[in-house]
Amino acid sequence: MHRGRCPARNSCRLILIVALIATALIGFLNNTLPPLPKSFVSVITPSSTFAVTNSSHGDSIVFSLDSRNSALIVNSKVPFWALPPDEALLYAKREIEHAPLLVDDPDLYAPVFWNLSVFKRSYELMEKILKVYIYPDGSRPIFHTPELQGIYASEGWFMKLMEESRQFAVKDPKKAHLFYLPYSSRRLRDAVYTPGSHNIKPLAIFLRDYVNNISSKYPFWNRTRGSDHFLVACHDWGPYSTTSHTELRKNTIKALCNADTSEGIFIRGKDVSLPETTIKEPKRPLKYIGGKRLSQRPILAFYAGLMHGRVRPTLEKLWGNDTEGDIRIFRRLPRRVSRNMSYVEHMKSSRFCICPMGYEVNSPRIVEAIYYECVPVIIADNFVLPFEEVLNWSTFSVVIAEKDIADLKKILLEIPLKRYLKMQECVKRVQKHFLWHAKPEKYDLFHVILHSIWFSRLKQIQMPL
Repeated sequence: MHRGRCPARNSCRLILIVALIATALIGFLNNTLPPLPKSFVSVITPSSTFAVTNSSHGDSIVFSLDSRNSALIVNSKVPFWALPPDEALLYAKREIEHAPLLVDDPDLYAPVFWNLSVFKRSYELMEKILKVYIYPDGSRPIFHTPELQGIYASEGWFMKLMEESRQFAVKDPKKAHLFYLPYSSRRLRDAVYTPGSHNIKPLAIFLRDYVNNISSKYPFWNRTRGSDHFLVACHDWGPYSTTSHTELRKNTIKALCNADTSEGIFIRGKDVSLPETTIKEPKRPLKYIGGKRLSQRPILAFYAGLMHGRVRPTLEKLWGNDTEGDIRIFRRLPRRVSRNMSYVEHMKSSRFCICPMGYEVNSPRIVEAIYYECVPVIIADNFVLPFEEVLNWSTFSVVIAEKDIADLKKILLEIPLKRYLKMQECVKRVQKHFLWHAKPEKYDLFHVILHSIWFSRLKQIQMPL
């Protein structure tokens, strides 16, 4: 061994690399490299590349180790939005895990969130990073034809706004973090289902063939087995239309109004519970929004509607003839009643609005109650509440187990006035997250649905050891 020589060439190279990295880091933090503001530093370590990042501006020094010759390549001042999609998602997940503490925000009402800091940081990163590729394939009217009216309008409004988005939609699929299957479950039913057949298998076969087509035409599905793809379906049969394709059912992020965990299709923690919104006038989706103060709400609880499913007949049997008149249950609002007070006015004049499941667990009355500033009472076992990963529903709703319907009145009357007033205030404040706008607004329903899909995708990302 010669004095002064390194005994192992690779060891010398490793020492040199470590020294270079340390020098770069010191220069980066002391502004002797291109000036960057000092702020929280996060580290991303995908296989052979990592970045030291100033999170406030998204500027990075990206280090790449070439495994063939142990060369170190330094790229300074790389914005995070210019990172490859997988690296950008890793960056976002790390940032969210280290979200700065946020106690209050002028645009968000902290009490309705589980963790305001996490939601705020995740939402900010979604706005800056997320790109969605929308498959152009699929013939109308099943694909690319949004239906904006009726109780299944959520899927149509999302489709319309997603396809119009200049911020999130991207033409180059190589830049995409998510891939959207732009079909309408309602229009699929109308086009494929044979009335009276009681056979919905053709819907699942149709969607299976569509996925097989895009997976053979494009490389993106097979790359992740569909885990970075998503669909948005509000019809009751939406979940069942995914059952003929194993990867579609198990891997794809499904935003569904029928978010029922008991059937083995909706996967809690991966799939997204889509709010069911009734839109009567697409040109005026916010018509009738707003409510009354407590002194103008003489009715304790109200429900009017059809009596199908397992919950509603029980509700009618037990509370359809409340002798004290505190709870008002109607099959359909009788004309003699509606002449004096419409359905909407009943909701605006009630402290609690009862939202029982029908044939399926979801109900448009939940969002209606929020629109009219009435505290929703949700009766639907196995139903995953919309945006449950970020919203604390206990602050603005009452969830009653089906077995406790007989105690409905007792449960509601036992809620102290002070707590009720806080709940109603939370209903008013959370309302903004359930509104559709022709031009999407920050934190509105379009953005919060998209955030839930983005958040679900981030949860799938495995952080490197």
